[in-house]
Amino acid sequence: MNTLEDLFWDALADMYYAEEQQIESLQKMAKAATHDDLRSAFESHLVETEEHVHKVKQIFELSGRRAKAKPCLAMLGIIDETEDLISDNKQSPTINAALVYAAEKAEYYEIASYGGLHEWAKLLGHDDAARLIGEILAEEKLVDNKLNKLALEHCNPTAKTESIKIAA
Repeated sequence: MNTLEDLFWDALADMYYAEEQQIESLQKMAKAATHDDLRSAFESHLVETEEHVHKVKQIFELSGRRAKAKPCLAMLGIIDETEDLISDNKQSPTINAALVYAAEKAEYYEIASYGGLHEWAKLLGHDDAARLIGEILAEEKLVDNKLNKLALEHCNPTAKTESIKIAA
């Protein structure tokens, strides 16, 4: 990378790939969730993620560039860990807590990444990109808040209570 411009487009390609990978992961998470509100949150975020892919592609196209995906090793690691958590907690009262835990890791990664991209887009004068990235960033923060609320109000307490019953 020689310029911030180069870094911006490279990082955006990374997020394009990350969002594409999240689609399949969210489908698996929705299927694994046993709490209706959590399943609904994953299904809703799946629709948003499909829109995020479209918005990132649009950012490339608005700049006259072909949309490009660069393998995102961080997201691949998060997805691998998510799949392990699903496998390890399947048929367990901890499944929903594990799913929220995994989903929040992905959300935090996306929030950090889009936060940096948003600032760079503004600095570089990419107003349309800044607007679209800002929209994605706001949605990622809302999803994180929703997941946190589900964890605190249902998933974590249920995992604790049901685990105690099994252990007794």
